[in-house]
Amino acid sequence: MSRQEQIYDLLVLGAGPSGLTAAIYAARARLSVLVIEQMLSGGQIATTEKVENYPGFPEGIDGLELGQRLEEQARNFGAEMVLATVEKVNLSGAIKEVKTTEGSFRGRTLLIATGTRARPLGVPGEEELKGRGVSYCVTCDGSFFRDKSVMVVGGGDSALEEALVLTKFAARIYIVHRRNELRAVRILQERIQNNPKIEVIYNTVVQRINGRERVQGVTLHDVEMNRTWDVAVDGVFLYVGLIPNTDFLNGDLARNEQGYLITGEAMETSIAGVFAAGDIREKGLRQVVTAVADGAIAAISAVKYVDEHS
Repeated sequence: MSRQEQIYDLLVLGAGPSGLTAAIYAARARLSVLVIEQMLSGGQIATTEKVENYPGFPEGIDGLELGQRLEEQARNFGAEMVLATVEKVNLSGAIKEVKTTEGSFRGRTLLIATGTRARPLGVPGEEELKGRGVSYCVTCDGSFFRDKSVMVVGGGDSALEEALVLTKFAARIYIVHRRNELRAVRILQERIQNNPKIEVIYNTVVQRINGRERVQGVTLHDVEMNRTWDVAVDGVFLYVGLIPNTDFLNGDLARNEQGYLITGEAMETSIAGVFAAGDIREKGLRQVVTAVADGAIAAISAVKYVDEHS
């Protein structure tokens, strides 16, 4: 029987920490599980140089390696994987159907763990120079800026973490933040303040990213002093927020104002048999440790649902 013909007990959309943890728990409970992922196992952590706040790894662990370990563990319990992009879903019947670039798949339950993507800044020059100096991933592109000047836009944990990674390559890093203080945790702020390569520019927004063939500079505006000036840089890394990856859902499930899926304590959504876990759902803390917890809870909920509807 082909994968397209089979009805799985659980379809998992997304192979990040939440999706793979759910696959581990569900497959270990003897559910048939298919994980659908369009990129790398690990999700966003696959683009993180080092995860240093996940329990059990006192020296930290490479994000890509952690994702690969999670996938291997899921496969060891019998979970199947397919590389495909989800195009749309049909959640109306007892059997949920997922249409992808590799065909359609069916499941008695569905877990949505598709995470988030970087929010664009929305200024002139960003779209035109994307991939030519404008980036949303230091791990992917940081090495292209060896001994050059770059700018990181944002004041949260991700922005500061990535700025610190950039110090391995770039000669000069500017962090531009629209408020008068950073939002990141204190330990990251201390590391930034103690690094001579990094300069933080407060109360400032990006007005325009300049360049023709590649990024050549950025036009900044100080909102407190009402002053505008240009800074010459070779690259701009944007960390100004996240957008939940729910485009394929067509508004079928309840969401909050920011577009995150609303769930209960058991990770259940507004449709029976459909669960959500990880960064995609409304929650207070988006970290690897909370993602794996969500995935475990969702898997147990799926096991109970399958048992009750068999």
